[in-house]
Formats: sequence, structure tokens, C-alpha cells
Amino acid sequence: MSLMDLNDLSRHTTIDTSVSQACARLSAWLEDARDALSEHTVRALRADLKLFVAWCAERELSPLPALPGTVAGYVDAMARDRAPSTVRRYVTSIAAAHRATGEESPLEQPEVRRALQRMRRRNACRQRQVQGLTWALRRRLIEAAGDRLIDLRNRALLAVAYDAMLRRSELITLQVIDITMDAKGSASLFVRRAKNDPEGSGAVLYLHRDTVALVREWLVASGIDSGRLFRSVRKGGALGERLDPSQVPRIYRAMARRAGMSARAVRRISGHSPRVGAAQDMIASGIGIPAIMQAGRWKSASMVQRYGERLLAQRNAAAQLARLQKRD
Repeated sequence: MSLMDLNDLSRHTTIDTSVSQACARLSAWLEDARDALSEHTVRALRADLKLFVAWCAERELSPLPALPGTVAGYVDAMARDRAPSTVRRYVTSIAAAHRATGEESPLEQPEVRRALQRMRRRNACRQRQVQGLTWALRRRLIEAAGDRLIDLRNRALLAVAYDAMLRRSELITLQVIDITMDAKGSASLFVRRAKNDPEGSGAVLYLHRDTVALVREWLVASGIDSGRLFRSVRKGGALGERLDPSQVPRIYRAMARRAGMSARAVRRISGHSPRVGAAQDMIASGIGIPAIMQAGRWKSASMVQRYGERLLAQRNAAAQLARLQKRD
């Protein structure tokens, strides 16, 4: 992974020596964290901290250690135009950097807690649900795709993401060697490291034969026989070395627009949409929460329940009672 050095920020910003030293400490910590954390987590931490350092530099404030008032002010500023979940992630990243470098976590300070409470009160509404790309939508998007090389990649990408319930960070790092075909035409997929698998023990997942057929079509047309499974495709059909994670939700949205999905639904598509859609399909099919957690490699049931809350409501005690009372 290409590492952006936070020291570069200090060299191009008018800030004092203490902030330059903080940049150096943060950069050193992130470099060390590469072996302990997933690539996706390090990338997110780096982006979050770069934003915080830049905000502090503009105001001549220290980002490390950051005073409680600095972090509280940052929360207030970011909450004006960012989702509460995003701001909470920013603060979590700042707190992690403080703990890792031996400083007191700002999350423990009353001033920061009050700022987070203010944000929650101002945004006292439910977080917008991601648009799940269920089996019906998966099929619709794949059937609507064209026949260009980029379309072959997009079909295979979506199919693999759905079957294996992959996060975008897992999807873009897959290697051709990670797919093992079996005699029935299906395949097993080895995911080397996931967000919740910092030790890199990996997981073996399932790909149906229709997904394998789409992957084969992409590999034959692209000429890829080793290295990264999914890569960027430039104009004229030239292949890049890798696919950036930010491209994954853009690919899904472009496919959805081509398939005629509503603008509102397209806006709600994220890099997790096939993962969410597969979980929703499993719930609708009567598969139990523990089995869904195992398939999606979730550590708790909370996200599964969040993704499938409307479907699960149809099975709760009130719904069962209504059916027993033959109220339909």
C-alpha cells in the first residue's frame, strides 16, 4: 500500500514545531500499525487523522496531545455537514492515536462527551439504511450490464461480492490464486485478511457456479492469469494494476443507473450493498441469525438485525400472534 506521510502535511502548512512533532508521531504510529491492523483500517485511520491534523493546523492547535476543547470544537465543526456515524469514527480514530502514543484519550473528557451529545440531539433521527443489493437486484444489474471488458469485470465483481458477502476492502485485494474450483463448477474463495481478522488467519467462502462462470468470462477476456483478480479498466480496455476501494460503490451505482433503479435507491448504494442484500435474502429465506453471522463473519448480531429489521419484524411475537388469530 502506498503510504501518505503526515509529515508532508506539516511541511506544506504554517504550523508550529509542536504540531510538526505530532505529525511525526502519528506517521510513525501508522507505519508500525501496518502489521497489526488490516490495510483498510490503516487507510481509514490515516485519512481521518490527516483531516484532523489539517483542521488543527489551520487554527494553530496541537493534534497530539489534543486538548479536550480542541476535540470538542472539531466535533461541533464536523457535525455541521457530516453524518453522526462519520464524526464518531473521526473521534474514535483520534482517541486510538492518543492511546497508542501514550496520551490520554480525549473520549474520556466531559467536554468531548458533551459535544457528542450535542451532535446526537441535533441529529435525533435514524441512520439511513444502505440499499441492499438482493438476489433480485443482483440479477437485474448483471443482466443490464453491457459486453465491454469493464462490464465483464463489473458483473464478476458484483457476483463475487454477493456470494461471499465481501466488504469492499476484501474484494479489491483478492488474488486469482485465492479461487479454487471444484468438480461441480462452484468454487471456494480464500479471503486472506478481513476487517475483523487482524491476525490474518483468513476465511474460506463459497462461490456458486453461476458466479464462477462470470469470473471465468472476465479472466479470459482480460487475459489475467495471476495477481489481483479485479483491476481498473481504462479507456480502450487497458488494465491497471489494482482497483481502488472508492471505485467499488461507484461501480455498483453505475450498474444500478443502467438497470433503471430510482435515483433515491442509487444514492443509498454503498460498498457494502451486496453484503447487506445477501443478509436480507438469508433472513427472508428463514436462515437463522447465527448462520448469517457465520456467513458474513460478524462478531455480533446487531448489524444483521439492523440490515434485516423490517423482515425480522414480520417474524416477531406480535406478527406471529396476528397469524395465529387469523387476523388476515
